[in-house]
Amino acid sequence: MALLTEAEAKSLLQKVLSYSKADECEVNLVGGERGNIRYARNEVSTSGAMSTQTVQVRSSFGKKSGVAAIDELNDASLEKVVRRAEELAQLAPENPEYVSVLEPQQYLKSVGYFDSTAKITPAIRAEAVAKSLQESSKQKLAAAGFLEDFRGYSAMMNSKGLFAYYPSTNVNFSLTVRTDDGTGSGYVTRGYSDFSKLDTVSATKIAVQKCLGSVGARALEPGKYTVILEPTAAVVLLESIFSNLDARSADEGRSFLSKPGGKTKVGEKIVDERVTIYSDPTNPELPAAPWSGDGRAQEKINWIEKGVVKNMAYSRFWAQKKGVKAVPPPANVIMAGGTASLEDMIKSTQRGILVTKLWYIRSVDPQTLLLTGLTRDGTFYIENGKIKHPVKNFRFNESPVIMLNNLEALGKPERVVSTESTANYLIPPMKIREFTFSSLSDAV
Repeated sequence: MALLTEAEAKSLLQKVLSYSKADECEVNLVGGERGNIRYARNEVSTSGAMSTQTVQVRSSFGKKSGVAAIDELNDASLEKVVRRAEELAQLAPENPEYVSVLEPQQYLKSVGYFDSTAKITPAIRAEAVAKSLQESSKQKLAAAGFLEDFRGYSAMMNSKGLFAYYPSTNVNFSLTVRTDDGTGSGYVTRGYSDFSKLDTVSATKIAVQKCLGSVGARALEPGKYTVILEPTAAVVLLESIFSNLDARSADEGRSFLSKPGGKTKVGEKIVDERVTIYSDPTNPELPAAPWSGDGRAQEKINWIEKGVVKNMAYSRFWAQKKGVKAVPPPANVIMAGGTASLEDMIKSTQRGILVTKLWYIRSVDPQTLLLTGLTRDGTFYIENGKIKHPVKNFRFNESPVIMLNNLEALGKPERVVSTESTANYLIPPMKIREFTFSSLSDAV
């Protein structure tokens, strides 16, 4: 499937809008191709590809709206989906929170489309996986992994003349390596917009090292420990902060940013002053769409700056109600880091635990963001600045807010794929004191 260029997408959207009889109409167009290869026990199990193109129409009469979608792009189908959206709008009740579609916007320039990723073929995927399998086979280890790439675009246009178009590419690679007897396990994940940055050999070597190093794990008493969280482990905790920056939830008392009496924590210091969390669609290591789902322009914005809550996301309705600027939720999230390397953190630790990965994350208390979950795929005991031996996995109970108040050191941010959501972020490794491990787990 050939992806639509900006000119082709614009022409198609104009055609769809020409069929509209509604007071207002907004059309979204999304298209893309995905390819993947999956392997387990050192053998490829599946290989596939998928192509999609979808048109979604939202028609509005006054405060009544209807939405319909279709994946056929011929003229008859396009007119049909517009009529269907209008029929649904006429049947819908009025939406008291309806806001009119936006006027044309000015967007930042973000480059997230790379030919190296767009031109990936099944043969290229197979070659990348073959190189990975060679590394695990050398050590007679069992490897299971997944490589997926994407190339596509999104576009939108409305009846007030707003138009937006953004092409993008992405590739994610994840790998688990285990010993034949299942007593050792190692994990690695990588994500990029540019496929040329993916080195499956070096990534596999990391997983292999973790796997071999985790054999013979010893039980360690649960309790509070200094921990060094690799980015893959840290991100699944931090996501609960990233996904709870909504102003309305905070104003209505449903958020960790809420205060009694309908107040919020904006302007307050809630974490260590070394913590700055921001979004920037133009970041070259983590490019993102320069416009949000409703067409609002994305900007570089600090959500938490030097430990202080600076901004929250406002829907257009809630912003109007509160008399403030409407701020879209982040298109990407980056946490600023420090200068310490992982080796530096280990050397400076008298007694602690190195954590490769956290998984099976569940919420315990949304108001404090208290979470529980398990370590996995490589957990190691540190003593006198050196890794002494692997330890059995733990269950933890910890809030990322408390965690970021117990910060001791930050490393350089790395692009990492969340094992919980598959979203990509830029996150530094971090050293945390008094991290709470509540019990042991026999899982490897």
